[in-house]
Amino acid sequence: MAKSTEIPVDPGSAKTLAFVLGLSMLFVGVCGISYEYTFSRLGSDILGDSVKQWAVTIGLMMLFMGIGADLQKYLPDEYNVDNFIFLEVLLGLLGGIGPTVSLFTFGHFHDYFVLVHYFFICTIGLMIGLEIPLLTRVNQKTVPSLKHNLGLILKMDYIGSFLGAIIWVFLLPLFFNVLETSFFLGIINVGVALFTWIWFHRWMKYPRAIPLFALVVALVLLAGLLNGTKITTTAEQMLYKDTIIYTRTTPYQRIVITRSRSGDHYLYINGNLQFSSIDEYIYHEFLVHPVMSATKVHKKVLVLGGGDGLAVREILKYRDVESVTLVDIDPEMTTLASELPELVALNRGSLLNRKVTSKKPGGISQGKLAPISQQGKGFFRRHKQFDGVSVHVVNLDAYQFVASISGIFDVIIIDFPDPNNQSLSKLYSREFYTLLKDKLAFDGLLIQQSSSPSAASEAFLMIGRTLSAAGFTGIPIHHTVPSFGDWGWWIAGHQERSGEKGLKALISQGRSPIPETRYLTRELINGSLQFGKGVLKTERRDINTILDDRIFQAYQKAWESLQ
Repeated sequence: MAKSTEIPVDPGSAKTLAFVLGLSMLFVGVCGISYEYTFSRLGSDILGDSVKQWAVTIGLMMLFMGIGADLQKYLPDEYNVDNFIFLEVLLGLLGGIGPTVSLFTFGHFHDYFVLVHYFFICTIGLMIGLEIPLLTRVNQKTVPSLKHNLGLILKMDYIGSFLGAIIWVFLLPLFFNVLETSFFLGIINVGVALFTWIWFHRWMKYPRAIPLFALVVALVLLAGLLNGTKITTTAEQMLYKDTIIYTRTTPYQRIVITRSRSGDHYLYINGNLQFSSIDEYIYHEFLVHPVMSATKVHKKVLVLGGGDGLAVREILKYRDVESVTLVDIDPEMTTLASELPELVALNRGSLLNRKVTSKKPGGISQGKLAPISQQGKGFFRRHKQFDGVSVHVVNLDAYQFVASISGIFDVIIIDFPDPNNQSLSKLYSREFYTLLKDKLAFDGLLIQQSSSPSAASEAFLMIGRTLSAAGFTGIPIHHTVPSFGDWGWWIAGHQERSGEKGLKALISQGRSPIPETRYLTRELINGSLQFGKGVLKTERRDINTILDDRIFQAYQKAWESLQ
């Protein structure tokens, strides 16, 4: 027979019990906001469009929190403690296993991923909405005054949410990947349940069954946490046809490297293919040599993006290069390019010959002089002096870097990912290009990787219009890269220096000889200047700016139309 929960609270213990409930609410707040972020991150990694996924996920959770807050009024008062503790255990279970189940669903039942993913989001939001008013009702036993009761509970919830945001962003990524983070958060929820049970079991109808359930769930979540790396690799392997040899979640992105049976390697960032070792040289030779050969001087070269070191590999083939500055926001990527044997083999040690310690955002690391051997054969090769090339690696947001540095570069090579989310759009904006214009030598040139001119034609053309609005003369080029299809770049120089005809002639004829390449020839560069009828025609005249993000919309619309 269930026992009565009408046990009075003496004034001496009321403060202690109120403190316990406040502390419980603090950790509940930490977990609640962290679940929102975790599911938002998972949705972004799989579905892309991070701003959309974060907005929809948090919006849905808020909606169902409101529904949960209303539904709690139908729960009887005599079960308040039981309901809160049981809810915390259930929330820990679903929040802990939810991302793993969603990821396995994507791998095995791709079409049902969205349904399962948003089921967890809505259910967890519903339970978060239930737990706050339930805890407030429990707290009536210790703080009968409504204004003091609400003040305590809401204050601790808001503080917990702030701490959760800080912990999720800065602390948890140092120790856990996304799936491990969810298991860890689930354990915290179960811990809150057991902590509350210790102090409030006298007011429970079923003081034995619920803690037993909590212990079972805690063991399940602990097993998931301890095997998190294995579970993540197994779940993630289903997303790729080739064997995963390296995975890492950084504060900026999810990095995955795979190897095929034939020994070819593929780099993915947030699920998007960045290069294949089968044909990456085609892409990187077109990224570097058309612009480098069109300039007479390339003593100082700036590379934005390209943390894999493959563009730097091509740049170092030019004998007059004295300084290369590589800016990539993720120190893990530049470290991989220097240490992972598979990447070092591909980039030929372009980031290995200099001893550079990649620093986190805010830090700039200058490399030592590195001996780079020059082209030549026989007697001349043996007796040539090696030139010292100073390579700088900067792990900083490219916009912040360009806005804060002084100095001029002879060539600027931009190798950003496609503008597939709104956070990347600023790097394709008029404001960013205007900043770059001040950093480019008067006789210098830049090149911007620009996605596919056939698959995403409006986004491709918008890059050219935006460059023009920033004071550049731009010329488009394109070529087929088997892993990506028809791919395009924009080469640009100061409008004051040359018009389209003059710049096109520079690209076609060249001002510097092309060094040894695997694929690229002068004839292929000339061919890349040619486009089919109507490819470069459009009725649109809009450009991309920070406050009016157009390129992401154009890019997203183009790729969605192909699916």
